[in-house]
Amino acid sequence: MTVYFIGAGPGDPELITVKGQRLIQRCPVIVYAGSLVPEAVLAGHQAHTVVNSAALNLEQIIAQLAAAHARGEDVARVHSGDPSLYGAIGEQIRELRRLGIAFEIIPGVTATAACAAALEAELTLPGLAQTVILTRYADRSPMPAGEQLADLARHGSTLAIHLGVKHLGAIVAELLPHYGAECPVAVVHRASWPDQAIARGSLATIEAQVAAQGFRRTALILVGKVLGDDPFEASSLYSAGHAHLYRGQP
Repeated sequence: MTVYFIGAGPGDPELITVKGQRLIQRCPVIVYAGSLVPEAVLAGHQAHTVVNSAALNLEQIIAQLAAAHARGEDVARVHSGDPSLYGAIGEQIRELRRLGIAFEIIPGVTATAACAAALEAELTLPGLAQTVILTRYADRSPMPAGEQLADLARHGSTLAIHLGVKHLGAIVAELLPHYGAECPVAVVHRASWPDQAIARGSLATIEAQVAAQGFRRTALILVGKVLGDDPFEASSLYSAGHAHLYRGQP
């Protein structure tokens, strides 16, 4: 018996991996994060038990997994996005190890990747940014030392900020000294869902644009020069003068 932590992707049911979909369709037990995972992701399943974990606490979730283990049944534990990022699987894994229950992690498409696709953007443009920092806003849980937004902003990299749209004003205030008022910003609401919406602007204008659209949750904030019109260098990968293993010198 194995518990499969499956990344269901950002919302579009077709953005789940083939492996994740296959496991959902064959596992006799499904425990899914219904607050963020649409039921359409479960289409075609043959499970006799399907549990929405949105209202469950950790102990109740582990009880569901342990009960399936006692019956010798595999479990599809379905999370949104990629479960390794803000998926709260760490504490579940700790309990499964304590109980001697086998598990496997199936990666998924991240919200950041879905937002970049929606924005038709590459987040690592040569000469502008070659680093993407995925972080969140410190609200109920504090950030570790050295991971405050101001610390990360000093790098000038592309930022993907989770769980922060309700605190956009505070985020803008922390980023302004490092990125400047004209730095491009995009806020993507419910990326890849049917009601996906986008607000684009600069650090100087984004608050008003987000307020006008009424985004309150389930939105990702992207910050960086790669979202604007600044000129960037062409990658050497496709340069005619760049030789590599698959392409010799011209």
